[in-house]
Amino acid sequence: MPHQLSRTLSVAHSVVPESPTMNQSGYVPHRGALILVLGILSWVGLGIFVSPFAWVLGKADLREMDEDRMDPEGRTLTQVGMILGMIMTILTLIGIVVGILFFVGVVLLGAGAATVSVN
Repeated sequence: MPHQLSRTLSVAHSVVPESPTMNQSGYVPHRGALILVLGILSWVGLGIFVSPFAWVLGKADLREMDEDRMDPEGRTLTQVGMILGMIMTILTLIGIVVGILFFVGVVLLGAGAATVSVN
């Protein structure tokens, strides 16, 4: 009886991953689907709120995959989500800068027009 119990425990130990964060292949599970969803959501109106997260998480996960700690199966999903997040972050920041410059230009032109009409 003790022999069968030890055999059962050894079989159970071989089935359970070493760490709760590792899958059966010994890698940390990828977050490719999450990063892709964040990248897509950044293009449907959530822009500046989720696009930096897609960029940062994607970059971190690709680094983990390159260091052979994360499951490389999600590399393509991660890359696409990261690129979508990267592009939308840059476009949003450009839009903010253009908006600020436009506002400053309107204020300065308005101030200049008021000065000209007084003379």
